[in-house]
Amino acid sequence: MSSRSGYSRLQIGLHWLIALLIFAGWFTGEGMGRALHDRLQAGSTGFSDATVHVWLGVGIFALIAIRILVRLMQGAPAAAHGGSALMDAAAVWGHRVLYLLMILAPLGGVVTWFVGIESAGEIHALIGNALFFVALAHAAAAILHQVVLKDGTLTRMVRPRG
Repeated sequence: MSSRSGYSRLQIGLHWLIALLIFAGWFTGEGMGRALHDRLQAGSTGFSDATVHVWLGVGIFALIAIRILVRLMQGAPAAAHGGSALMDAAAVWGHRVLYLLMILAPLGGVVTWFVGIESAGEIHALIGNALFFVALAHAAAAILHQVVLKDGTLTRMVRPRG
């Protein structure tokens, strides 16, 4: 994977779309346990509020797969200048955890909803909550870099490379 000075329009678009869908997925997850139980008891119930959450998850998973492929092909910018070794390590591991959760949360949802393993729902909910809060920490770190450290980290995810 190569290193670039900034992200492409596609990478930026995928980043913000996935972020929006993760937040929408988290906010539409309430009541999914009951919806799953009802679905397993009665069979397919057609479109409902629960279906929105399910298809958001499917969309997130598809977009994450695309995002990973694009990152492998186009690379990513090097870490912000002036960071300490600890900050660099935190950024690398923070992104690894974020990507892992973005993969595991939808997979857990698939196992729960489509395979019908009700007990997997608790693990899916735990991973989904972890994803939500790690994403919030990621956003807070980007804002800290932009506002306090003034290193342009957030700008790279708003303005495509030239």
